[in-house]
Amino acid sequence: MKTTISQVDKYVDQEVTIGCWIANKRSSGKIAFLQLRDGTGFLQGVVVKAEVGEELFQKAKSLTQETSLYVTGKVTVDERSPFGYELQVTGLEIIHEATDYPITPKAHGTEFLMDHRHLWLRSKRQHAVMKIRNEIIRATYEFFNENGFTKVDPPILTGSAPEGTTELFATKYFDEDAFLSQSGQLYMEAAAMALGKVFSFGPTFRAEKSKTRRHLIEFWMIEPEMAFVEFNENLEVQEQYVSYIVQSVLKNCQLELKTLDRDISKLEKIQAPFPRITYDDALAFLHEQGFDDIEWGDDFGSPHETAIAEHYEKPVFITHYPTSLKPFYMQPDPERPEVVLCADLIAPEGYGEIIGGSERIHDMEMLEKNIEKHGLDAAAYKWYTELRQYGSVPHSGFGLGLERTVAWISGVEHVRETIPFPRLLNRLYP
Repeated sequence: MKTTISQVDKYVDQEVTIGCWIANKRSSGKIAFLQLRDGTGFLQGVVVKAEVGEELFQKAKSLTQETSLYVTGKVTVDERSPFGYELQVTGLEIIHEATDYPITPKAHGTEFLMDHRHLWLRSKRQHAVMKIRNEIIRATYEFFNENGFTKVDPPILTGSAPEGTTELFATKYFDEDAFLSQSGQLYMEAAAMALGKVFSFGPTFRAEKSKTRRHLIEFWMIEPEMAFVEFNENLEVQEQYVSYIVQSVLKNCQLELKTLDRDISKLEKIQAPFPRITYDDALAFLHEQGFDDIEWGDDFGSPHETAIAEHYEKPVFITHYPTSLKPFYMQPDPERPEVVLCADLIAPEGYGEIIGGSERIHDMEMLEKNIEKHGLDAAAYKWYTELRQYGSVPHSGFGLGLERTVAWISGVEHVRETIPFPRLLNRLYP
């Protein structure tokens, strides 16, 4: 019976054949232990010389790392294994013998591993991170589908910028200037006026010359927009969504979390509702903590966000930022127009902002004034302002950065490990 590692629990005490690669091996006299991987998981194959004979045993001992093969054997329960099963090998059929595989079980430097990212993905740790990423994506679709959202795909090439042009990649679109999208939000607002509740999930690009562990040049965003939804309702959707994906990972990725040595007790506490503090409260707290250099109207940096997050066991919303810090489309607080109805969601454990969201301006005159105030080309945003001309309604939305969220949930330090092929300031290879 041909099967995969993830399915061997269905074939206990039966003989199966698995197409796989040799991740590692060791031998102790008359027994060889093969660490097998097939993309669905990792499994130990045990080759006993007395049971298979000299020829097969020597063949097993000579296998090199990343050689591809078909392995046949009987599935047995092994309570010592994190996976719970192992394979008593009875046959080996080599497909392709790998030689001089560059990533050996010894330690390697980060740059070396990044140069070999196409191979590094095969490692147990990277496999676990990618599986957690996949579960977050699966749970994202499930959450929004179950809550009445329609998926809409905004364009990647755009003629205008939702947050200004300073961090955009410019390109030529025949005879016009165009940009790689830094957010699908403006288009999602148009979709929300047609479909009510929508979400997008796609790549975004920021020409930001940053080398921090939280930044990528190309990353993926989940961006919901909701008609007739005001500020506080928006926060409720965010905390429900984040709680949902965390609990889904806890339920479906226990082996991967264990592989990464993730402290799941911290994740188990991630249940809505989340604490909320205003920008003013956060500023006062930072002053109490000795951050005397930051004043009202300054944006928070990573050290500030980390200090605030360490005060909570759950993600924390920081709300009502100064209007001067935020993009042109955010709705000012009617009772205090110097701040906007927005929130950043800061993850625990020093992972920083994972969501930015706000209520959007729905008054056409106010929006047009803001476009002018920010020095933007009114003609380029004519379609966007027209959304307020024909049946405008209060509406809100947010954007979640997938890679930062994967880093936080999986417990890895740097976002470069949370996307298959990261694009960093000085890295476009492989």
